[in-house]
Amino acid sequence: MSEQAPEESPTPRRARMTAAARREQLVAVGRQVFAAKGVDGTSVEEIAATAAVSKPVVYEHFGGKEGLYAVVVDRELRALTDGVTASLTAGGSDRETIERAALALLDYIEGSPDGFRILVRDVSGTAPSGTYASLLSDVAAEVAHLLSDAFEQRELESRYAPMYAQMLVGLVSLTGQWWLETRTPSKEVVAAHMVNLAWNGLSGLDPHVSITPDD
Repeated sequence: MSEQAPEESPTPRRARMTAAARREQLVAVGRQVFAAKGVDGTSVEEIAATAAVSKPVVYEHFGGKEGLYAVVVDRELRALTDGVTASLTAGGSDRETIERAALALLDYIEGSPDGFRILVRDVSGTAPSGTYASLLSDVAAEVAHLLSDAFEQRELESRYAPMYAQMLVGLVSLTGQWWLETRTPSKEVVAAHMVNLAWNGLSGLDPHVSITPDD
């Protein structure tokens, strides 16, 4: 009598993702792909393949890659805005405020490098409202308000405070982009040096400034 082959156990079916879980998965995939290729260099096919879903699933949740991109950018801006806003409204001296703002940006870059790459990437006509540039403009307005009081105390012309605020925000933003790729020295050291330049530059401002004339 021949032996019967053992019955094979049925392959367990993979649990189906909920709509909310699938949406979060697609957002995570979108963040990764957009950071690497930009929205213009990314296709719905690539997003779907990376997420191991069909193209209609992407369309069902976001209407296309632009809808997914808008959600990713909105989330990243909100995370960065929350951190920077908290740093600007926590009180303390002007120097401490600048230190906290610099660290807030570096904290965000460290925790969400893909998100930061997306925010600073130049895209053509597909960026939703509320871009990184507009965030920097809002931060500069807050910094200008802080500098106005400091300028008046030092008998400097407060009408130039907004221009100096743009300089400070540009310093922090561009240094952050450089640090994104180098990651050395540590964010604390980078923040300390940024504030060293910014603060000591501000504390030594000449109230009568002009371009050196040509000989």
